[in-house]
Amino acid sequence: MSQKTVIALAVAAALTFHLTGCGKAPETVAPQTQAQAVQLKSGIELGNLDTQMKPQQDFFRYVNGNWLNKTEIPADKSRWGSFDELRYNAEKHVLELVQQQAARPAEPGTDAQKIGDLYRAFMDTAAIDALGLTPLHADIAAIDALTTPAELAAFWGKLQSQRYGTPVTLFVGQDQKNSTQYISLISQSGLGMPDRDNYLKTDEKAEKIKQQYRWMIAKFWELAGWPDGSAAADRIYAIEQQLATIQWSRVQNRDRTATYNKMTPAELATAAPGFDWAVFLQGAGLPAPDSLVVRQPTYLTEFARLQSQISLADWQLYLKFHLIRSHAALLASGFEQASFDFYGRALNGLQQQKPREERAVAAIDEALGFMVGKLYVEKHFKPEAKARMEQLIKNLRAAFEQSINGLEWMSPETKQQALAKLAKFNTKIGYPDVWRDYSCLEIKAGDLVGNMQRASACEYQRNTSRLGKPVDRTDWGMTPQTVNAYYSSTMNEIVFPAAILQPPFFNVEADDAVNYGAIGGVIGHEITHGFDDQGRRSDGDGNLRDWWTPDDEQKFKQRAQQMIDQYSAFNPIDDLHLQGALGLGENIADLGGLTVSYRAYQNSLGGQPAAVIDGFTGEKRFFIGWAQVWRIKFRDEALRQQIITGPHSPGMYRVLGVLSNMPEFYQAYDVKPGDGMYRPDEVRVKIW
Repeated sequence: MSQKTVIALAVAAALTFHLTGCGKAPETVAPQTQAQAVQLKSGIELGNLDTQMKPQQDFFRYVNGNWLNKTEIPADKSRWGSFDELRYNAEKHVLELVQQQAARPAEPGTDAQKIGDLYRAFMDTAAIDALGLTPLHADIAAIDALTTPAELAAFWGKLQSQRYGTPVTLFVGQDQKNSTQYISLISQSGLGMPDRDNYLKTDEKAEKIKQQYRWMIAKFWELAGWPDGSAAADRIYAIEQQLATIQWSRVQNRDRTATYNKMTPAELATAAPGFDWAVFLQGAGLPAPDSLVVRQPTYLTEFARLQSQISLADWQLYLKFHLIRSHAALLASGFEQASFDFYGRALNGLQQQKPREERAVAAIDEALGFMVGKLYVEKHFKPEAKARMEQLIKNLRAAFEQSINGLEWMSPETKQQALAKLAKFNTKIGYPDVWRDYSCLEIKAGDLVGNMQRASACEYQRNTSRLGKPVDRTDWGMTPQTVNAYYSSTMNEIVFPAAILQPPFFNVEADDAVNYGAIGGVIGHEITHGFDDQGRRSDGDGNLRDWWTPDDEQKFKQRAQQMIDQYSAFNPIDDLHLQGALGLGENIADLGGLTVSYRAYQNSLGGQPAAVIDGFTGEKRFFIGWAQVWRIKFRDEALRQQIITGPHSPGMYRVLGVLSNMPEFYQAYDVKPGDGMYRPDEVRVKIW
């Protein structure tokens, strides 16, 4: 999630209103009559409610308490919620399509041949076990053949197409200060655990994870038939510990201004001396870029110094480990099991692996995602969903326009700029207009490791070949079968893949209120990302530019700090608190998105009261819709990792944190001082 979150299908077009232009109130259509509304369901999953819990005390548990009590997390999952249920269903649909392709003969080079041969190669466990480490022998020999620092630098460059064992990562993306052009970017990398904090924390649980990580390294050595696994683990871990110490935090990496440092290759060599950057870039296939964006300049300076202090022999150990680690899921069962024991059991609390066929689908999605996506769209995407989605997005945009115009803390000058950006928002729904070309990728029967390596190289070639070409505005960052959505700041667009446009996030048989609370809130979330603490730094053309008056910027920061403080006070487990600064963008988007969607819902009523259904007013059903979306249970291990690495607050706090700031919720549920959901008016946050 970049800034990514869930989204769902749109409410019926018959109940929508139209965007009429900047500064004007939206024109509404006739609202539902009482009789029409009564014919519809409430959309509330009544069996999930915990009626022993007062909604004013803990709204998340009130809406989801019975579900929490009766739901067990599947053994192969680290978490389970409404979002995960939808993802599971999408994966089943993709598996059916893949198996259909694999079951029939196909001509060489066709989509069916590539999908079928890759699936069969992944499922042939007997052949994989018989091969052992043989598929990596050539790569291991190349590592063993390194004799000089220059050769190591060139090797790291070549590895950019494979993405393993590289303490620096090179890729191509839009220039944040000139969104019409692509530019090379270079970033910190090189860790085997999810985050630098996994290395830096020293509490009992963190130390246990470190021990289990070193156990996995030593186990790989044992399985490979190499001596001194424990010693190798210590030396490899020591390298990563040093890298972690000089890396920027996730909070620092969120800062779009601090991570934009444009340099020529010569300037990079001066800023980070001691490493042969020219040889590295040549190895990566970019021998003479005009300029690069350095995301963490202090890290590169320290890395250049550090890499020369570590022996070539230790770097070779490091490279061999990351080679095996990155390919473990494709190797003999012992390697795969050792990887799962750490990444699945130790880090996320999983009790068992996903079935082999589901893991095969994940590999095919990685290698041939848009090829499979085309099949998914043909089978499972209803064209009318796109039109209905487009209409609802219009509704939310119109409501956001109203919200901007009504902001008491923002000057007219900044409002004008915000409205101009909103007017330039682009939307992509369902699937790309132009499907990705996989002609560069050869899939061979029985060659699982080779297939995945060639897939990675093909994608790297696609990425780097964009340099010097116009920005492709048709490009998608997610496949249609991905259950997610995102906002792109450089494109200034919101994107909703096909797989998310279905139940349980939208109930076609339900009245408007719960759908505005669910889907409306999360669509509003994506729109608000364009105006969160980082999204606000870009203009309507996607360029990093300061369009705020100094006074307005200061007022925004004051409100943002209030939100940081609020969420940092939440304590989900042990002594771990949420990282309010890390989650700031997502939390702003949640609050802004639901606030705007509530306005859109009220607009749709046209001044008439909503029907009471199942004993709930329309306003109450709206907030229940939001809380239902975020029902989720975590394993303790996974929750800890979410807090350490994830910008999204756990589902419970996406409900409690947002609603405790909304006066509309207080009015709907008569929340008073002393209630668990109550915050004094002076500390409630309102930004958008």
